[in-house]
Amino acid sequence: MEGSFAGVDWASEKHDVVVQNAAGEELLAASFAHDEAGLRSLCRQLVRLKVELVAIERPDGVLVERLLDAGLGVLALHPNQVTAARPRFRVSGGKSDGFDAFVLCELARTDHRRFRVLEPDSDQTKALRALCRGREDLVRTRTALSNQLRAELERFWPGAVKIFRSLDSPIALAFLEKYPSPIEARALGEQRLAAFLRHQHYSGGKTPAELLRKLRSAPEGRAGEVEIHTRRRLVLALVALLRPLVAQVKQLERQIAQALAEHPDGELFRPLFRDPKSVITAAELVSEIGDCRARYPSGDALAGDAGQAAVAIESGKRKVARYRWACNKRLRDAVCTLADSPATGTPGPPTTTPARSPAATTTLARSADWAAPGAACSGAVGKTAPRMTRPAIAPSSNTAP
Repeated sequence: MEGSFAGVDWASEKHDVVVQNAAGEELLAASFAHDEAGLRSLCRQLVRLKVELVAIERPDGVLVERLLDAGLGVLALHPNQVTAARPRFRVSGGKSDGFDAFVLCELARTDHRRFRVLEPDSDQTKALRALCRGREDLVRTRTALSNQLRAELERFWPGAVKIFRSLDSPIALAFLEKYPSPIEARALGEQRLAAFLRHQHYSGGKTPAELLRKLRSAPEGRAGEVEIHTRRRLVLALVALLRPLVAQVKQLERQIAQALAEHPDGELFRPLFRDPKSVITAAELVSEIGDCRARYPSGDALAGDAGQAAVAIESGKRKVARYRWACNKRLRDAVCTLADSPATGTPGPPTTTPARSPAATTTLARSADWAAPGAACSGAVGKTAPRMTRPAIAPSSNTAP
């Protein structure tokens, strides 16, 4: 390449930029504020200096979108790659934003053939990715609040934890809203509980007598009246937070199912699961793999990015395989969920697939053979780990029956 190259060390308030020509002569070293005027000036300067490639330590965000919109080629490098390159230029171990921009610029100038130019995904894929990651964040919050509610109940009323299987289910939250402490539950009998279960459309298969027995068989707390009333208020506060959160997670799941059905790759990934209602993991696979098939030129490349390949360490007589921490964690969870799904009777990919998706068909079909480390890629930026069976965020929603 005969043009110039740039390195951008991004931050929340400002971005440090270094631009060099093909010979390594510095053309620009400046900082630009992270506001509309700063981003416009940054893109204008890079275009004026005829920058061909911009190296940056992230594959998405407003800054990356503005660079792509300006017609600039973007190299999204993993932070580990930049960290490993620093000693090439400074043995003292010093670090600064300007120096990181210089390192990124040097990598773009001298090693750009080793990295892939970022190919932006379609609007549909980015929207599906936003839905999946937004749901994941809400599920994490739901789990944290549910654990807090469980801990609070076990301090003064353990029976309320045992009566229903899931503490963040709608029926359990409705029960706690009506009976937030043992004081309210003292007069609870079979008839009253049966009426409550009918009103909530209970389908758990337990009789009111059995549920009441689980409630009464738990150890009784010895908290005083003042403490019980205080903890009662805490339970009601947590229930008030959880109920709309649970509803929003369900709403997001419906939106994900609709977005997956409308996505061109939806018909490729959904048949990988026996249950047609299993859409969360399929949507995660579609959104995290993305549209660019050149991003994963082989099954090994996809296996590496999905964390399904160990890191080989070989030196002299020493040969070991280590866990691959640097990988796309969301893609790894989705692939592990797919691998742990029952294989018997699971329909394979359709015989006819969209023309834009042949690479995904071959790589996913070879998921049982994934073993070798994968190549780094700019879309989900060089990542990888031996196959693990870490549970997904919400196993009940992600796993195929």
